[in-house]
Amino acid sequence: MDGLDTILATGAGGFLLAFARVGSAVMIMPALGDSFAPARVRLLIALALTTAFFPFVAAHLPAALPAEPLAILPLLFAEMVVGLLFGTVGRIAMAALDTAGMIIAIQSGLGSAQLFNPSMASQGSVVGAGLSISGVVLLFALNLHHLLILGVLESYRLFPLGAIPLSGDMAEAVTRAVSASFALGVALAGPFLAITLILYAGMGVLTRLMPQMQVFLLALPAQILISLALLAVCFGAILTTWAAAFAATIRSFLGG
Repeated sequence: MDGLDTILATGAGGFLLAFARVGSAVMIMPALGDSFAPARVRLLIALALTTAFFPFVAAHLPAALPAEPLAILPLLFAEMVVGLLFGTVGRIAMAALDTAGMIIAIQSGLGSAQLFNPSMASQGSVVGAGLSISGVVLLFALNLHHLLILGVLESYRLFPLGAIPLSGDMAEAVTRAVSASFALGVALAGPFLAITLILYAGMGVLTRLMPQMQVFLLALPAQILISLALLAVCFGAILTTWAAAFAATIRSFLGG
């Protein structure tokens, strides 16, 4: 145990603490931590980022780490909590696209079409899967993954080493992120909600005028066609609006 004590006291323990926060964030954050990325690749990314961050993180490390190996466990737990908190906020911000896709699929009559969404690691609507995958591509195209990486480094200013955020503050942060993500998803699907409302109102009037006609059955193809045409027109705007909101969410969480 003497050798391990020496390692912990001479720098390896500090690297382990930094890796606990960075690795926890990378394993759950969008783009870098998506399920379609192999676990070994995510592990190598976490190690590489920890190595790059360590000279900056060293200033936040205590002058002397606990000499006993078991005494460092509470610090590791605190770092993992902070990393998971940051990664969860990023993942929730990403989920706005899936929410918008689910609403669009329901409003366009395509809700029954299910597809595995690799970004969310679950079954979802075809539209939601398309938007989520496109969102991941846009994250890399706009270098928003750099914002996530810098956010992990900036987290040391907000959450000092070894200080676990209060449970109430964490719950409030996650609640705000979920609320903003759901509101954004509904806003992104707003044009489809409006078009569907107008279409259904028109079908209701036509049903009163021609009761013998199966209006809703005949109008379903028109509903799908109009929704797909609207999706083709709004697809780019949906992604760019989401990207701006995603960046604003990460910046606001970090206090800047």
